[in-house]
Amino acid sequence: MPRKRKLLAQLSALQNSSSFPQIDAVEQLNTTPGADPSPKNSKYFVIEEKNSHRLQEDFFNQPCVSLAKSFLGQILVRKLPDGRELWGRIVETEAYLGGEDEASHSKGGKQTQRNAAMFMKPGTLYVYQIYGIYFCMNVSSQGEGAAVLLRSLEPLQGLEAMRELRRASRKAPTKLLKDWQLCNGPSKLCQAFGINKAFDQRDLTRDAAIWMVPGQDPPGEHDVVATTRIGIGNRGEWAQKPLRFYLRGNRFVSVVDKKVEREMAARGHSPGS
Repeated sequence: MPRKRKLLAQLSALQNSSSFPQIDAVEQLNTTPGADPSPKNSKYFVIEEKNSHRLQEDFFNQPCVSLAKSFLGQILVRKLPDGRELWGRIVETEAYLGGEDEASHSKGGKQTQRNAAMFMKPGTLYVYQIYGIYFCMNVSSQGEGAAVLLRSLEPLQGLEAMRELRRASRKAPTKLLKDWQLCNGPSKLCQAFGINKAFDQRDLTRDAAIWMVPGQDPPGEHDVVATTRIGIGNRGEWAQKPLRFYLRGNRFVSVVDKKVEREMAARGHSPGS
């Protein structure tokens, strides 16, 4: 077994290296020669060791709108029970500001058993169910009852595992999902990452199965689109507030606001400027 011995040697060397997460070498042991290595070759997957440590409470402890913007470009990591890791770059979020926000589950400052995580320390997961079937994942921020909804991810690693999880969550057989379809929506994101109610009230700074690490190339101000939130119904002025944020030009975003993007272009705000 010369190839396997060679890969094991590479794994041993990589465990002492500062260039790549260990999971990359582990997956090589199960990779068929000639297979497409693209998910592992993303520029966002190659992270220097100084940026590979999970984000800590000081990152999450910021005002809700600020946190919603700061999440863009960061990487969500999910470790499955079988040891596989799923990596996704956050490309779309929504801010829910707490008591004053008519669209928030904590409007009026009301705390219930369901929304208790929104009142916990910044970095706490708030996972709730919609339509009795799907789940949505939020992260508590600074501010009483405030939290950020994670709407969409750009898959970076573990795409086949994501497809398996999405397939398992749907009863009717469907055609193979494209990469951009895996996590382009809050419930799709939860399906692809195996997130359910059991993750409610978990701490992203301590949990062994889910955390965040810094991404590369943080977006500039002109790379971020601020627009209205989706699916909040009749909430008066709150339905019109620009509290959804996404990376401009990213094809993994769930819903693009072409009008706002045209207005940004007219003002000379080009991506990357």
